Amino acid sequence: KDATYIKSEEFHLDEMVPVVAKPHNVDNVSPIAELPDTEVDVGLLGTCTNGRLDDLAAAARILKGKKIKRGVRLLVYPASQAVLLEGMKEGIIQTLVEAGGELAVPACGPCLGAYGGTLAPGETAISSANRNFKGRMGCKEDTRIFLGSPATVAASVLEGRITEPPKEVFK
Repeated sequence: KDATYIKSEEFHLDEMVPVVAKPHNVDNVSPIAELPDTEVDVGLLGTCTNGRLDDLAAAARILKGKKIKRGVRLLVYPASQAVLLEGMKEGIIQTLVEAGGELAVPACGPCLGAYGGTLAPGETAISSANRNFKGRMGCKEDTRIFLGSPATVAASVLEGRITEPPKEVFK
């Protein structure tokens, strides 16, 4: 209350829009609305960065009762065994798998191209991991990795293209 601030800023949350980081730099950010026809082959949900229970639950709310688009893969990597077990108990993991997600054990892997989830030449991924540098998911040949929230990953694998998550997910 009595603190001194160097700078004060005001943000209006109703004016904020969902964004993604475009290839091949985390600082290469763009509103999703500017990428309407960007098709995806792979969705990477989870990892140590965005694989917490709340992250997986947000994706499950979007995917519940639906199927991912044919030809699109959804890789699900809970952040830890504790998250995996709690997600199983709460039905979150079941929802993700029923939607077409491929469940993996909590481990390092797709982010560095070492364990499942590597991209093939020419593929595009939407990922909730924390890096999108060229070759990050194993293949350096003509791949693109976009970074988004777990909700963005879920919405995108349903449509087969980078898609804004439904606003009601955040209420």
